[in-house]
Amino acid sequence: MRRNGKTERNEMNNDNPWVEMVEGVRRRTTVSGAAMSQMVVMLEAGRHLPEHRHAQEQIVHVVRGRLRVNVGGVPQEVGAGESLYLAGDVLHSVDVLVEALVVDTFSPPREDLLAQDAAARG
Repeated sequence: MRRNGKTERNEMNNDNPWVEMVEGVRRRTTVSGAAMSQMVVMLEAGRHLPEHRHAQEQIVHVVRGRLRVNVGGVPQEVGAGESLYLAGDVLHSVDVLVEALVVDTFSPPREDLLAQDAAARG
């Protein structure tokens, strides 16, 4: 798609592979555009995503399960039907309290994760 003389990415790719983030946590990008991307994440109970940060804003929406998200040193629990906003460059980690299905939205897209998707597709 072209808009204002620029080509915009607008991909919905349900053929993207599942990518393991850490043991027991896997993700699959469902759609990506010029300004945002979205993925689904499956997290086994008892798993941990180590502290990290990224420039992108993130919205975490828990479809089912329960997470404890440590945001800048402050733990917050998020359960089914709840969402959490993470500003860019904020240090955060996740503990999975109950097996979870999460939808993560990033703005702008996480180019590092899209590159992992491309590599996994071969």
